[in-house]
Amino acid sequence: MYKRIHIVVLLLCIISFGAAFPVYAAEEDQGKPILSSDSAILIDAKTGTVLFAHNEEKQQFPASITKIVTGIIAMESDQDLSSLVTTSKEARNEEGTRIYLEEGEQQTLFNLLYGMLMNSGNDAATAIAEFIDGSKAKFAERMNRFVVEKAGATHTHFVNPSGLPDPEQYTTAMDMAKIARYAMQNRLFRTIVGTKTLPWNGQTWKTTLVNHNEMLGNYEGTTGIKNGYTGDSGFTLVTSAKRGDLELIGVLLKSPTKSALYKDMTKLLDYGFQHFDLQQVRAANPAYPLAGTEPENSATDEPLYAVVPKGETPVITVTPDREVKVLTSLGEYSAGKLKPISPNMAAIARQYGDIDASVQRAVLKEDVPKEPSASTKVKIFIVWVGLMAYLCLIAVIRVRRNRIQRGRSF
Repeated sequence: MYKRIHIVVLLLCIISFGAAFPVYAAEEDQGKPILSSDSAILIDAKTGTVLFAHNEEKQQFPASITKIVTGIIAMESDQDLSSLVTTSKEARNEEGTRIYLEEGEQQTLFNLLYGMLMNSGNDAATAIAEFIDGSKAKFAERMNRFVVEKAGATHTHFVNPSGLPDPEQYTTAMDMAKIARYAMQNRLFRTIVGTKTLPWNGQTWKTTLVNHNEMLGNYEGTTGIKNGYTGDSGFTLVTSAKRGDLELIGVLLKSPTKSALYKDMTKLLDYGFQHFDLQQVRAANPAYPLAGTEPENSATDEPLYAVVPKGETPVITVTPDREVKVLTSLGEYSAGKLKPISPNMAAIARQYGDIDASVQRAVLKEDVPKEPSASTKVKIFIVWVGLMAYLCLIAVIRVRRNRIQRGRSF
């Protein structure tokens, strides 16, 4: 009997001890992916919100995901994409993955972008760089300016357009996520990196290009963008995927094997889609204060969004300088800024608050409602008189018909 009592007391002590010292770390990490890659990050494409990160600021070699930068620069340059690009001897002799351009071969810039971004052609990357800036070195200078100015990537440095190994060519998972987010806003870029196969008609190599990013077609909702590998970098991958309104961008650097790389990306994207939702936190234009937290007479041209952990309600506040702040368990971040508008425009926005945003924008272009012109009033009056006359005529005809029918019935 006493033995049983001792056992019960012991169990109660163990349970009490566990309750007194809960394992918070295990609860906090519940559901988060365990990855083999040395660096990783997952962001929301619309807002840039970081949803998962591991060694995201660690300096790594990028390999062929470098071509993301080469591609978007070429698309946003002043060059006509139908321009013929002549392959130099240096481009012809580039090492690594190629689309087998011959020295002197001419391809359009448009075709070379497909050959570089789908088939990861190092020869195509060099040909593009030489066409735009005359040399790889000059083009690399443009790359370094571009990623800072356009994407805010400040911990990245390039020395060539293809990603071939160089100790001075490096990036971080965070920077590549910013670069990818910027690039995916370009419609042509998005189309190319989302293309699975394409016929290729080269001078000596005729084939069907197959996109090297194996997430395409193997993961639901994949929209792009680029993979890479060198001995120094290990396996690298940037992938975007969209389900419903939520689009995610994942970056993996220095994965030990190709198999581990794609398993990690699947885990990363699964985590994002399972745990987060995209919510609109501010409609376009209506000048209604957000629960009295924002300055009066404020508006925005486009809706503002936030990524929110599923099951949470975000806390939305607006600072005195009209910055919309979103607070969730992810932390606090900015969803954008409102603009000041005049009281008359605010009144119009309230009046039209429930109609389509494009109509609101059209209405808000006018500071005050305009009275109809005199000619417009006359036209309206004439139409109204005509309509009344027509209705009276119909009524008279019906009365006469009724009288005739009653006369015949006697």
